[in-house]
Amino acid sequence: MKKLLIIGAFMLSMFTVFSQEVKVNVSQSGEKFEHFWSKSVGAGRANEGLRAGWLEQLEKVHKECGFEFVRFHGIFHDDMFPIFEKDGKYTYNWQYIDDLFDRMLDINVKPFVELAYFPTPLAAENSKTQFWWKANITPNESKFGEWHNLVKAFAQHCVDRYGIEEVLTWYFEVWNEPNLHYGFFDGTKSQYFELYKQSVLAVRSVDKRLKVGGPSSSNFVADGRYDGEVESRDGDLITFTAENINDLQWKGVWIEDFLTYCEKENLPVDFVSTHPYPTDYPFNPTTGKGKDFSRNVNSTKTDIEWLNRVIKKSAYPNAEIHLTEWNTSPNSRDAMHDFLPPAAYIVKVNLDCIGLTNSLAFWTFTDIFEEKGGGESIFHGGFGMINYQGLVKPSYHAYRMLHQLGDIELYKNDYLFVSKKSGDDKIVALAYNYPEDHYKAVPASIKKIDQYENGKSRQLDFTISDLKPGVMVKVEVLDAESGNIYKYWESMGKPEPPTREQIKVMKRYAENLKTELYTANKKGEVTIKRELTPWSLVLIEQIN
Repeated sequence: MKKLLIIGAFMLSMFTVFSQEVKVNVSQSGEKFEHFWSKSVGAGRANEGLRAGWLEQLEKVHKECGFEFVRFHGIFHDDMFPIFEKDGKYTYNWQYIDDLFDRMLDINVKPFVELAYFPTPLAAENSKTQFWWKANITPNESKFGEWHNLVKAFAQHCVDRYGIEEVLTWYFEVWNEPNLHYGFFDGTKSQYFELYKQSVLAVRSVDKRLKVGGPSSSNFVADGRYDGEVESRDGDLITFTAENINDLQWKGVWIEDFLTYCEKENLPVDFVSTHPYPTDYPFNPTTGKGKDFSRNVNSTKTDIEWLNRVIKKSAYPNAEIHLTEWNTSPNSRDAMHDFLPPAAYIVKVNLDCIGLTNSLAFWTFTDIFEEKGGGESIFHGGFGMINYQGLVKPSYHAYRMLHQLGDIELYKNDYLFVSKKSGDDKIVALAYNYPEDHYKAVPASIKKIDQYENGKSRQLDFTISDLKPGVMVKVEVLDAESGNIYKYWESMGKPEPPTREQIKVMKRYAENLKTELYTANKKGEVTIKRELTPWSLVLIEQIN
């Protein structure tokens, strides 16, 4: 594994290219933009949010990465005890949900409410389940009226407890990836649409201003496997036979049918949600397994542009876009999630997608996440930007650095973004190196990990002018040798588990990046010249 993370200086110098001088004047005007990457972030299931470690990590990413909302599964799962049945009558119990929401709001994080899954009294008899914690996923159409009542009572309770002005800022999303018939919804497309109808009518019956949306479908596809009522697994898919999957026409799942249905039924759609993972896992009937395909680095942007076009042509042209899950892959045992390359990918995609979406929620903020049970190692390829022990990964630093940016764009190219803060005009820039020789496939899957050993460096030559002489500029570097916690753990001999003292040392290493200070000269200029090694990030921040 060291071979992946350690690249000799002689090798880097051989590949150093792309030298270009960039000058930015602090007094120049720019264009305002939104930090959509800080809007929302994902987590596993609601009950995990009752743990001290989960809440501590959420508070950390709120303060340091700016996340405003968190979305998770299972708000109505049996382990949250939302409903009781006695003598054929139902009573509701909100104390577990209240406990979670109270604690979240106390640290200034709001719930992005996913309405799922079926509590046992409202699920089909002998319902199929998902995950080891047995989420009920089979609908019982005869109980859709009771589902409506549950959702209505829940929404009313939220308004009564937290006030209408607070709840008007929330989002209510119906279900999670219902197109995955063999995964999260053991029903048909039509049944999901009816579930959406009952859910949004229930929420809107409390207050017609409350924000509702869907269909929360899974990653984009290049074939018709989801065109019917249920997912087709006949294996006759163009994805398997294409010479280059990036030449195919990819589209969102159920989006167009969903918008058409809602228009026909005169249903509200305040936001459209889907999950634009840049990877695809079509089922191969020959092997009986899914095969993973990684698309090119620009695939997420391309998908969001497709989504914008579809929404603009629909009956809901002003609907917000909330991409409620996203990562390099939807595999919670993908070793790449623990390594350096995803950090550069996160930065590149988010900066490239400015102005295209209202949120792109990283899945997830923590490895306190148990869809496949507990992790078998402290680093097991979990989704989280923070591991179970509280050790921050490179992906965390990507979001922390994005959050530091200002709100006015002054300059952008394919490796440098320069911004200014409208409040005090301070300059914050973020340089990154997603090597161009790796554009064809995103950094995903342990089976492809050797593809990311090498890459071309870039030469950063950046000057900030019109500063006051003596102004300080701080530079933080995330690279193979700084902040790369997996490599550091590896150098320690991979202690499993680490001692309490080792964890303290590892936390200091993971969070304290290599830092340099520059001072503006008499002309009011600061020039930063350095090599951007493959997958590295460099935050450049005016501090006074």
